[in-house]
Amino acid sequence: MLWVASLAMGLGSQMAAVIVGWQVYDIHQSALDLGLIGLAEFVPLPLLALPAGHLADRLPRRIVFAGALLLNMIVMAALVTVTVSGATKLWVFVLLAAANGVASAIGSPAARALPPTLVPTKLLPSAMALRTMAMQIATVVGPAIGGFIFYVRPELPYAVAGGLMVLALACVLALRSQSARVRAERAGSPDWKSVLAGVGFVRHTPVLLGAITLDLFAVLFGGAIALAPLFARSILHVGAGGLGLLRAAPAVGAIAAGVMLTRRPSMRRAGRKLSLVVAAFGASMIVFGLSHSFPLSLGALAISGFVDMISMNIRSTTTALATPNELRGRVSAVEMVFISASNQLGAFESGAAAALLGAMPAVVAGGALTVLLAAAWPRFFPSLARIDRLEELLPGRRRTVPVSALTEPPEPPAEIW
Repeated sequence: MLWVASLAMGLGSQMAAVIVGWQVYDIHQSALDLGLIGLAEFVPLPLLALPAGHLADRLPRRIVFAGALLLNMIVMAALVTVTVSGATKLWVFVLLAAANGVASAIGSPAARALPPTLVPTKLLPSAMALRTMAMQIATVVGPAIGGFIFYVRPELPYAVAGGLMVLALACVLALRSQSARVRAERAGSPDWKSVLAGVGFVRHTPVLLGAITLDLFAVLFGGAIALAPLFARSILHVGAGGLGLLRAAPAVGAIAAGVMLTRRPSMRRAGRKLSLVVAAFGASMIVFGLSHSFPLSLGALAISGFVDMISMNIRSTTTALATPNELRGRVSAVEMVFISASNQLGAFESGAAAALLGAMPAVVAGGALTVLLAAAWPRFFPSLARIDRLEELLPGRRRTVPVSALTEPPEPPAEIW
């Protein structure tokens, strides 16, 4: 039920995102406007994420997730109304993007904390890959469908997206999650010390801090998908249908990587592979930025999605395994702030850089910075680079601990979080 909810929610969100980008760019023909949408989605997250994470550790997580889906449904209904009335005002899209950011801030910590409570540890890497695959399938199908049915009726993608949100809500309400009473007791009273516990845990756990911040900077500098409407219209000249394919290409590569990860979830030298795939992500963005060929651009974006899927799986599995259950909501909130900062602030950075430098120089420079960061990261976080198998991570540890160590004498108390 959680997988179906993730798929339905992702389909609706991606269908809406591709049409919002097209309509916003059509108002003033401005790359900066696209960046403003990303910024508006991001602003609520740092304000609400930590309280939402504490809420996810005190209340039933499915109820918190369901509340966020209700807000998503309201946003979709508003987008139908805006489109029917002509979609000529930028401020309306900015306001609705901010409302979407509020929904994401409330629901994401609870949603991210659910999978580790549903499957045993040995299956968690595969489960996390399947969860991410649901979102990537949505990223393939959603923009393509949204781009094409936009020609039937402009408001139709938003109406279909609203129906998918209803399906996701029904699936989430059908979940039977663990009782929140014990987690609420362990979470403590809702004071600042308790709310900020997730921040402290991440800050004192180098493998988490290194994995999350590497993802932040990689997508912040290297992510260029927010500029897809500009590339589709002004550089590749492929129209709304081509825009849907450009938005879907990274997810095609991600699905291929997801199939590989579900069949072979265990990998050796996971820490070093994280740096390698982030460097490959930056290189693919350089190719995309330089390309004037639609097939080459699709290929570069597909490769970026393939390696980014591996990076996301390593990061999300590390977070799930290294975090105690009573802290998962708050740690997931911290992770969400970093991820959303990379996505939404990355969209703003891409739009601003494209307005100042031009789209192609901005994308190429961002990709080059990502490659340099990936090369330097093992020096800043050597414990992350030393991770071998993700399954050997234990909750509450500052570093990786082999499973075999469970039969050996315990570590000194100073090593335990």
